[in-house]
Amino acid sequence: MKFARVLLLSSIAAVLTAQTPAWDTSGNGMLKGTYYFRQVVYELSSAGDGTLYNALAFYGTATFSGTGTYTMAVTLLDGQSGQFTRGNVNNGTYSIAASGEGFLSSPLFPGSGSISGDLIYGMVNAQGIFVGSSTENQNGYNDVFIAAPLATPVPAASTFKGSYSLAYMDLSTGNPASTIGGMLQMNPDGGGNVGTVTFSGYQGPSAKGTASFSNIKYTFSNGAAVVTFPNSNTALFTGQYYLYFSPDGNFVFGGSPNSFDLIVGVRTGTGTPNLNDTYYEAGLDQDESTLNAGYASLDSFYGSFRAKSGTIVGHQRLLNFFNPEATDYTYSDTYSIPSSGAYTSPNTNYVVGSGIRIGSGIGPFLGISVALQAPTMSSSLSTTGVFLDPQGVVNAGSFAPFTAGVAPGELLTLFGANLAAELQVASTIPFPTTLGKVQVMINSLPVPIYYVSPTQLAVLVPYSVTGSIAKLQVFNDNVPSNAVTRWIAKTAPGVLTQLQNGLGYGDVVHLDGTLVNDKSPAKIGETVSVYLTGLGAVNPAIADGDAGPVNPLANATNPSTAFIGGTEAKVSYSGLAPQLAGLYQINLTVPDGVTPGNPSLDIAGPDSYASVCLIAIAGPVSSSVALPSYRAVPRIFSRRGAIIPRSR
Repeated sequence: MKFARVLLLSSIAAVLTAQTPAWDTSGNGMLKGTYYFRQVVYELSSAGDGTLYNALAFYGTATFSGTGTYTMAVTLLDGQSGQFTRGNVNNGTYSIAASGEGFLSSPLFPGSGSISGDLIYGMVNAQGIFVGSSTENQNGYNDVFIAAPLATPVPAASTFKGSYSLAYMDLSTGNPASTIGGMLQMNPDGGGNVGTVTFSGYQGPSAKGTASFSNIKYTFSNGAAVVTFPNSNTALFTGQYYLYFSPDGNFVFGGSPNSFDLIVGVRTGTGTPNLNDTYYEAGLDQDESTLNAGYASLDSFYGSFRAKSGTIVGHQRLLNFFNPEATDYTYSDTYSIPSSGAYTSPNTNYVVGSGIRIGSGIGPFLGISVALQAPTMSSSLSTTGVFLDPQGVVNAGSFAPFTAGVAPGELLTLFGANLAAELQVASTIPFPTTLGKVQVMINSLPVPIYYVSPTQLAVLVPYSVTGSIAKLQVFNDNVPSNAVTRWIAKTAPGVLTQLQNGLGYGDVVHLDGTLVNDKSPAKIGETVSVYLTGLGAVNPAIADGDAGPVNPLANATNPSTAFIGGTEAKVSYSGLAPQLAGLYQINLTVPDGVTPGNPSLDIAGPDSYASVCLIAIAGPVSSSVALPSYRAVPRIFSRRGAIIPRSR
């Protein structure tokens, strides 16, 4: 579907409020005041080769009320027409939860008549900066939206001073073979001079190069920097670029007013590089590794990750051109940050500042991303003393962050304070809906509880939970917690791990029931059982919290796919683990071609893809895979379930 035509007149009075779900709006005050924003929008051609059909650059100022409405003074550059349009948006709306997660009604695609408009989903960080993407849009486009509050006093030339690393991406040519991506280095002096600007990056999948631009100047206008490069028909950078600043001046973003590019940057050398907390992120990726086959793919995303002691478990809500519906992608990663703040993963160059990380893709995996430190959640959000952490609702297997959807039948770990009087573990099956005077409700449905403690609970999502929003609330001795809202998904696979924190080896067993690990790896052609959660609805249906039946087995109604080291593994069974409550089981056969060692074990559903844990495969094995735990969790299952016969 091509872009809906958008007409911006001197006053956009007909913008309609997008239909919004019953989402927590207690965080609306996090968006308040005057902001600068920039949104870039890309729609790929229906030819499916990765070329652009159209692009839009949308930028200006927004005024957020703090109570759920906004107005904008905007400029739109339309790639098809080449025309600029300026106007106002008078009645936009937004909903932000206590966690900072939420959405804005789209000013570009507001809907009309009975057709609801698009929403820009994303996160607000501790400084009030919003980063997001329209991942559920109805018009088939990819985008990134960034908005930052205008500081008081208004930024001036002296604000722009120090060493800045900036990620840059430009798809304006419309041809993926000419996409530009890379890093800029700037050293403004606070007096209007940038001096020499260097660029290192790619044009297309592999044309790596560097460029240097001398005697670059900047001015300030209404709190925004205008950086001017000499006009040239051949240079990568030419003319003016607008840069907007976070209140502390450490984060910048923007782009050219005449192009469809995006810049995100971080000031380095101001404080210790910090990547040891929860972060909110958004970005774009263009995979050009398949250009020789005649196509490239583009995706956009928003999400969150938890980083601690060199390990990351993250989630992205990701929309790809080749998949018309967005996917929950969960992953793990490692990092080591030097004093410079710059480090490299296999596909991305990162620079970390104080609470900020920017990323630029390494060809042929071009991309741009920004991650900002999340606000700290406080028990003061609860008026009763029973506190459910809005960022603390996670998959009990993979520890996928709270931005991932929750699925019927999923085992969740809930974090907070004063959740229970003491540790108690369910001793009966089905799991009870009241344990130690604790109850949990999801959309007014009583929830089976596996264990309770003062700071964390383990609960099962009822199979009958439907709709798009899950509202969770804990009751400790009839005293309610604050309510937390989450998106509902069909599936949310999370493999339990032997380290009990989502990392390292998954809970995988041989057919004799012994663990698969570096001392007893799986072999090519062997069938093993994987224990996990989050596969969703089952058939035949069972009572909430009950054990998986044996005859007949309760098969997952949503198909599952498994991959070992990127190679698909045949799945012979996917469903509830027999004789165990709250646990799913996948039987898979280790495929030919898998490299021995510790490859990733990935599980995919129709709306999800999880690549978090590892599996040991016979052959030379690397040294210890032990990874540090960032949240201790009680052992959830102390025994293994019945092994489904190999013939199934």
